[in-house]
Amino acid sequence: MIKRQPKPLVILIHGLHMHAWAMRPLAKKLTKLGYECHRFGYFSVAHNLANHSRRLHRWLTKYEKAGVPIYLVGHSLGGLVIRDFLQRYPQWQITRCVTLGTPHNGSISANNIVKILPKFVGRSYLQGLDGNAPALKDEVQLGSIAGVRSVGLGKVVLPRNRQLAKIEPHLQPNDGTVFVHETKLAAAKDHIIVNASHTGLLINDEVAMQIHHFLQQGHFLHTKNC
Repeated sequence: MIKRQPKPLVILIHGLHMHAWAMRPLAKKLTKLGYECHRFGYFSVAHNLANHSRRLHRWLTKYEKAGVPIYLVGHSLGGLVIRDFLQRYPQWQITRCVTLGTPHNGSISANNIVKILPKFVGRSYLQGLDGNAPALKDEVQLGSIAGVRSVGLGKVVLPRNRQLAKIEPHLQPNDGTVFVHETKLAAAKDHIIVNASHTGLLINDEVAMQIHHFLQQGHFLHTKNC
């Protein structure tokens, strides 16, 4: 009898003001591509990144399997949770992770709204959305995916972003909430842009395929159409 090899584990981490269920469409796509997917939920506003990392550390013990790689995929704030987690718990030896619409260099949207409605971002701002998340370790390969379909709530509640884009041309491309330049991390292994909005990154077929390619190869599939 041939023993089946266990599938690689992919842990999906949602973003600000979201719930684990938001990662369900992406989990379904990645499951079809050969992964065992689990969705980690956390209170994005009530607690800071250190607390999220501690809970993730404890939660992961339910799924770890000897010899089976664990990959992390985070959307928006979830990508910053990943960076904090990797710094605090290196014993997990996670080698590859992918972030979707994550403002690695800080969020202009968060900077704007924290001045008028700080409770909206809560404890996710300091050492997170303010651009001060922990540095990425050299042994970790991170792939960052950015969207350029500029629609969503951010366009409505943060009009200053549009004004800023007129002044600084390099800030123009964005997914409706996060600017492309905010998703670029110097220590990242690769970066790619897809035609999707901030939340649309979670249901986009190309995003799922790019995640799969990066987790297998350590880089994205760059084509003329990307």
